[in-house]
Amino acid sequence: MELKEIQRLEGHTDKVWSLDWNPATGHAGIPLVFASCSGDKTVRIWEQNLSSGLWACKAVLEETHTRTVRSCAWSPSGKLLATGSFDATTAIWENVGGDFECVSTLEGHENEVKSVCWNASGTLLATCSRDKSVWIWEVLPGNEFECVSVLQGHAQDVKMVKWHPTEDILFSCSYDNNIKVWADEGDSDDWQCVQTLGVPNNGHTSTVWALSFNASGDRMVSCSDDLTVKVWGTENTEIQSGGGFAPWRHLCTLTGYHDRTIFSVHWSREGIFASGAADDAIRLFVDDNESQVGGPLYKLLLKKEKAHDMDVNFVQWSPGEKPLLASASDDGTIKVWELIS
Repeated sequence: MELKEIQRLEGHTDKVWSLDWNPATGHAGIPLVFASCSGDKTVRIWEQNLSSGLWACKAVLEETHTRTVRSCAWSPSGKLLATGSFDATTAIWENVGGDFECVSTLEGHENEVKSVCWNASGTLLATCSRDKSVWIWEVLPGNEFECVSVLQGHAQDVKMVKWHPTEDILFSCSYDNNIKVWADEGDSDDWQCVQTLGVPNNGHTSTVWALSFNASGDRMVSCSDDLTVKVWGTENTEIQSGGGFAPWRHLCTLTGYHDRTIFSVHWSREGIFASGAADDAIRLFVDDNESQVGGPLYKLLLKKEKAHDMDVNFVQWSPGEKPLLASASDDGTIKVWELIS
């Protein structure tokens, strides 16, 4: 297998922190689209030309955030884009006939917003911040957003929020080395921490930067400043009637593959997960069908040294029939890759 670089995208004038593929693109003749965000305070919208296969910047979203844009996320319908910034705000953008308009600004965090994420139905948006809190916003008609819960459980900067792919269960990871699992156990916006994955249950020993779920939602992968990738599993992804919660447990730890902080991890629908790190490299991992009892359940499929000239901050697989991998880097570029055998 080879990870082949399709294109190197330039335009941002500072480090590129994150990107997000539009989930409503890449099928039925709709060209793939993704957004990227940067220390240059802008968001760029990139679209693939269906005939040439090459990418071009279609829009630059600027003059809204006053500091670094750290995170961007499309709603499930692909109609709204949320962007979280070090200016402590989250902006909501709507695509109106090809032009992106900022239709709402969410305020409340005390300082930098680090991550934004929509739930599977697009009815809730989660944000997290260096202020140690996680906020859950309800999406109301007319592009109105109401904060329904402020979750205080982490002892440090919260690096990422991620909703479960099928259930309204929220996961957050932090500089406090923990992953927290949050659920609304009634229907009363009474969100509670139902599990903490930390050192006592084979968790990470340093900052947890990111996490991602497999397609079926019964496996989760996390990555850390401790130079490991960990895979977690649950027996049942659904919240049981009566409020019972199926806990997550540690399945295996992958170590020795990156020698600097692992910033990003993302699981493809095909079951391959990618990692990106401060060693400028990308790694791909896959199920190890021949794994020894008690050994790691996943093996290294491929390593791409010098994927970028500087830290790889983010990796994400695309939607669509033939998934592409996009990576974002401190070198100010985004690269689009194809996995070929």
